[in-house]
Amino acid sequence: MDLTEMEENFQKVPKRIGRLAELANNLWWSWDEEGRQVFRSLDYELWRASGHNPVKQLRDINPDKLDAASKDPAFLELYDSVMLKFDNYMSRQKNWCGKKAPNDFEGQIAYFSAEYAIHNSLPIYAGGLGVLAGDICKQSSDIGLPLVAVGFMYPQGYFRQHVSAEGWQEEVYSQLDFSEAPISPCAWPQGCGPLISVPLGDRQIFLQVWQVRVGRVNLYLLDTNISDNRPEDRGLSARLYTADQEERLRQLIVLGIGGVRTLRELHIKPVVWHANEDHTAFMMLERLREERAKGTPLKEAMEKVRKTSVFTTHTPVSAGQHIFPYQLMDRYSRNFWEPIEIDRESFLKLGDYDGLGPEKFSLTAFALRLAGQANAVSKLHGSVARKMWSVLYPGKPIEEIPILSITNGVHSPSWRAAEISELFEKQIENATSPSEYEEQFWKYATDIPDEQFWAVHQLMKNRLIRAIQDRAQLRLVRDGISTQQVLAMGALLDPYALTIAFTRRFTQYKRPYLILADSERLKKIVTDPLRPVQIIFGGKSHPADYASKQLLKIVYSVALDKRFQGRIVFVEDYDMNLARDLVRGVDVWLNTPRRLQEACGTSGMKASMNGVINLSVRDGWWDEAYNGLNGWAIDGSKGGDPEEEDKADAEALYSLLENNIVPLFYDRDRKGIPHRWIQVAKEAIKTINPVFNACRMMKEYVERMYIPAVLSETSNGHSLIEKENF
Repeated sequence: MDLTEMEENFQKVPKRIGRLAELANNLWWSWDEEGRQVFRSLDYELWRASGHNPVKQLRDINPDKLDAASKDPAFLELYDSVMLKFDNYMSRQKNWCGKKAPNDFEGQIAYFSAEYAIHNSLPIYAGGLGVLAGDICKQSSDIGLPLVAVGFMYPQGYFRQHVSAEGWQEEVYSQLDFSEAPISPCAWPQGCGPLISVPLGDRQIFLQVWQVRVGRVNLYLLDTNISDNRPEDRGLSARLYTADQEERLRQLIVLGIGGVRTLRELHIKPVVWHANEDHTAFMMLERLREERAKGTPLKEAMEKVRKTSVFTTHTPVSAGQHIFPYQLMDRYSRNFWEPIEIDRESFLKLGDYDGLGPEKFSLTAFALRLAGQANAVSKLHGSVARKMWSVLYPGKPIEEIPILSITNGVHSPSWRAAEISELFEKQIENATSPSEYEEQFWKYATDIPDEQFWAVHQLMKNRLIRAIQDRAQLRLVRDGISTQQVLAMGALLDPYALTIAFTRRFTQYKRPYLILADSERLKKIVTDPLRPVQIIFGGKSHPADYASKQLLKIVYSVALDKRFQGRIVFVEDYDMNLARDLVRGVDVWLNTPRRLQEACGTSGMKASMNGVINLSVRDGWWDEAYNGLNGWAIDGSKGGDPEEEDKADAEALYSLLENNIVPLFYDRDRKGIPHRWIQVAKEAIKTINPVFNACRMMKEYVERMYIPAVLSETSNGHSLIEKENF
């Protein structure tokens, strides 16, 4: 589809409200409540039916409704107000970055990631890595950071999930209809854009480029599905996280090398290059090739790449790395080492380290060797990462390993409910920037009357339960599933019962089975007639992870078990839409990872800003956020034998539920208000949200990573890892 065809979808919009198409194609509306209200007011039923996707809504809307809206004074007042707000936002010069470092960014920050979760209308994400990347784009736009992002356009995205009557996950892939997604063909400086070519073994592969507008940030997505490519190459970018190892390697080559070449063709000259996880490491290799093509000596070329490269690792365990055998690397690596004029052995050495195993290439090690600065994503993960990668720094004490800790944060406007914003905004004084706004927003939590606080929470809880029940009913009508399956999907959820959520990517180390360890004890907890508890599970297993699928099947079988009276449910197809409702509407957010295996985790941060209380193992971000009053910590075991750890943690979890959490939730006054429960929720809001937000995170990236990288270009600087001889 070309730009003309996409624009035809919006020709029916009357001139008076003609900028609706422009607004729909900038995802700024996805985190601005008034921006969403414009489309909600235009046609509410169609807004819901479109999945809150204004591009699809405008494509499908009856022209008579548009004509009526263009003559409706109330709608026009809202439309004019929002467009003025949008224009002011897009043109704003006074922002945090402009004040903090006006002379440090004469170019842009190039941010590379394998996935981006901006909105569910663009399903090119699988989980937390994509959510982080999306929040970084949004927050960079908000604070005025000159960031440009690069990723893949996955026409089939990540799969939709169905669960069979027996509990097996079924992956359903569907082709994205580009005419109903907030994307456009790339706007090239020279008009008609080039095809980007990337060497792939014995041939060239060609890319077209799509553009997504995320406020003031442009996201460029690479796509191999063009007629110039071989049939086997056209599908290379079709799906996120293919299980085939060679296809995965080819994807990463195209992302890294093709991404750099795309920015060059766009005449973008980044001053800092940020690689989000090792998926994007070949970006550094392409820049090394560029330097060598200029005639820069090898060691000097490597140093130039290092100085301006930032690498974020999310892998606290070796299994999280991309590790490829030499036999596979050899099919493509000649295109890597020949242009930089080194031999095969010297190139492969960049991805090797003691203990890796024979003839294996680690992309994480490669990225650390070519990045001048690196960071982990929580304080605890920083300690783990420095120990894990000390092998690359022989002789250095662990505490001196140059991997910083910048704890993740979440983009508050995207995840905070509008009702919570309205409740707290009355307390805001004179905030003049996004950072000041976030610092002040939660300051007066204790001043909110408990009755108002609880009323908002109950509103969001009812909204969540209605959404889950709607999903179950849809499956019943569409697919004729059994009554027991409908119950297992949440048809009997009770808005007055204590509601716990365990919703995240399904995998062994996250231990979704922990709360199910003692079925009789759990049955007694959830079916108590006076103080009932209900547990909502949700999440997807990787298509190639059979052990994870078995785990999901076990959880689903518990949801089907009539002994639990429909109080344990599994919600299919966990996505951003459902995630927003869950982090706003449950009472307790449960997280039970095996210790030191979760780098950070951010879903609990989103929950806390909506008055939901965390119940978690002290791993990742919760280790530094928990203060004894703002939630609960599962401190059963200190590690060691996995079976003993599971047993001790399950006992601690049940004990907390029975003795602390359930009694506290049901301790009510005569009006049904749980004042002591609300006290914990407010303590969480006051202590967690001012710190664990993306505004703070991006300020840290700017001050601790980006500005030092820019300044290193004009100084001697230093390398992350000592220079190596080839």
